[in-house]
Amino acid sequence: MSNLQTRDGVSSVQPPLSQAVGYVVVVVIGVVVALVMMLITKILKKTTGEDNQKTEMFMTANRTVRTGLTASAVISSWLWSTALLGSSYVGYDYGVAGPFWFAAGCSPMIVFFALLGISCKRKIPEAHTSLEVVRIRYGRTAHIVFIILCLINNIFACANMLLGASAVITAMSGMHIIAATFLLPVGVTVYTFVGGIKATFLTDYFHTAIILIIACYFTTKAFSVDQVGSVGNLYELLVAAAERHPVSGNQSGTYLTMKSKSAIIFGILHTLGNFGLVIMDTSYFIKAFSASPAAVVPGYTIGGIAYFAVPWGLGTVMSSLALGLENQPNFPTYPRRMTTSEVSNGLVLPYAAMTIAGKGGAAASLLITFMACTSTLSAQVIAVSSILSFDVYREYFKKSASDRDLIRSSHFGVIFFAAFSAAFSTMLHYVGIDLGWTLYMLGVVTCPGIFPMVFTILWRHQSKAGAILSPIMGMITGLAVWLGTAAHFGGEVSVATTGEVLPCMYGTVASCFSPIVYSLVITFLKPQRYDWADFKKERLALEKLDSNLTTAHHDQSPVQNQLNGLEDGAVRSSASDAQELKRWGRIAAFWSIATFLGHWVIWPLPMYGSGYIFEKKFFIAWVVVAIIWLWGTMLIAIVYPLIDGGIQQIHQIYRGLTGRNDNQNYDTNIKGVGTNGSPSSPSAASVSDEIQEKKE
Repeated sequence: MSNLQTRDGVSSVQPPLSQAVGYVVVVVIGVVVALVMMLITKILKKTTGEDNQKTEMFMTANRTVRTGLTASAVISSWLWSTALLGSSYVGYDYGVAGPFWFAAGCSPMIVFFALLGISCKRKIPEAHTSLEVVRIRYGRTAHIVFIILCLINNIFACANMLLGASAVITAMSGMHIIAATFLLPVGVTVYTFVGGIKATFLTDYFHTAIILIIACYFTTKAFSVDQVGSVGNLYELLVAAAERHPVSGNQSGTYLTMKSKSAIIFGILHTLGNFGLVIMDTSYFIKAFSASPAAVVPGYTIGGIAYFAVPWGLGTVMSSLALGLENQPNFPTYPRRMTTSEVSNGLVLPYAAMTIAGKGGAAASLLITFMACTSTLSAQVIAVSSILSFDVYREYFKKSASDRDLIRSSHFGVIFFAAFSAAFSTMLHYVGIDLGWTLYMLGVVTCPGIFPMVFTILWRHQSKAGAILSPIMGMITGLAVWLGTAAHFGGEVSVATTGEVLPCMYGTVASCFSPIVYSLVITFLKPQRYDWADFKKERLALEKLDSNLTTAHHDQSPVQNQLNGLEDGAVRSSASDAQELKRWGRIAAFWSIATFLGHWVIWPLPMYGSGYIFEKKFFIAWVVVAIIWLWGTMLIAIVYPLIDGGIQQIHQIYRGLTGRNDNQNYDTNIKGVGTNGSPSSPSAASVSDEIQEKKE
């Protein structure tokens, strides 16, 4: 085969699909999904009483989402276009270590969030956003500081997604990159505007199903083409690729080792950056508040562990295909290698897909990129709208805001942020910033608030001054270190030098860990002790919450009171509820530690320290386990929500549409039946069944 040319140069690959295909996917499919979600929202209101004109339903789905849908939503929350494209990108640059460290930089903090989520459920059950927790504990100054930090987090997260997705859509279809950037949020805006958080959960499920089916298809199709044939042959292709262009910093220059200096540096900055993305992203708190107490910990734990397979399995297979087949005539860039710009724009996965599946692979890449971007963008949009409605409008403009006022301000927030994120991404594109740059530097701006926020929820001694000053000082420290090291290593401060791995890693570490020191020192100088019971003194929900802290409802008929256990004592006491939540907290702490040790210490570090180079049998086992795990993730995301209440709810909707439900005179919204799948009926038998369920 021909020797490959250098990676420098301008891409000359012609888009395999027409612009019409790009517009159909971005506009038509987006609008169709939006219209379907609007229809589902109306059906749910008619058959289950889920009224998105009520704030508690719009923002928290009445706090009754079950484990299956929570796990699916958690997986979806991290199915960013960045994850699909970025894991293949780092695999192309670093070898098998890249996708592994990408995955290890995601799962531990998702599982750790279960601890924060259940702690919030226990201490402040009526909250809608994490910022309400900050305001109640520290006051308005801290509240404003954290509003700014969370908005910065959401803005850069959206830019990261849009830059990668629009670059792929342009490369696959020839659609203008700015048109893609502005049209991607359109469908998201429509269905989030109408359906709120429940629409986000449902579209998460729909998008996740399509993405994981296509991902599993790619991992199967890869070994059915003659150029590969088997995992063993893929191993030989990677060995040959390393001989053609050895990897600097890898053991013996091979792609088949975990001992990759650049990969572990990326792993550090990616892990810390993702801790920031999770903890400073109010959409994660919203989903935790939306889940029932019994669903938070298992939902986030199952979702976090299952998610590991997506960047690991898909990234390993697709990057290996690109490396092994780029000297073949059917590779899009043949006879040259991919340029640095193409790799940084996330084109490794689509080019590999085109190689094994032709135009069908290009179309599948376009579809999963669109689905991943719009699904996660929906969560970001609802998060920002919640900040603007609850934390800005309700707190600083209209304290007595009604349901209607808050829904209206939420709608404004949805439209405003969708437009702003597209405009901000366009600005970044025109100054030369792409997916690779934002992927590396994200932690510098997302990390300063991590530990001050964690301390706010878990440590009663952090002082008000510590909470206010430590993230500000951390941000300044991180930016200074980032720009200083970029100037030191690159000789200047520019887009190119600030996007290098080392400056980004040093800046991220400084942003993440310096606030710990600042908070501890400031708190030591003026210590405080917060009484967790003070959280419950302020009413946050617009509707009354029942005693088991799960469901928003209005005071209604005796039948409804009976169903909620308010007359016969079916609901457990607050003391037993508190004990149950503490038990879930201990389980969450265990799984947080176990996941971090497993994914970050016990598994990869011995392989790094030993400098082990994969043998063929070990590589085969590595890839086979990753693929099996990926298929298991697909089953968890698609089948589990159906088993866990989904089929029951579909049956309830069917009965409602066919006129078999005779309970329309009752306010079924009191129990969030549409979300937890429990049907409601005014008959004595049904009442008895519901009470029995509560007792169990």
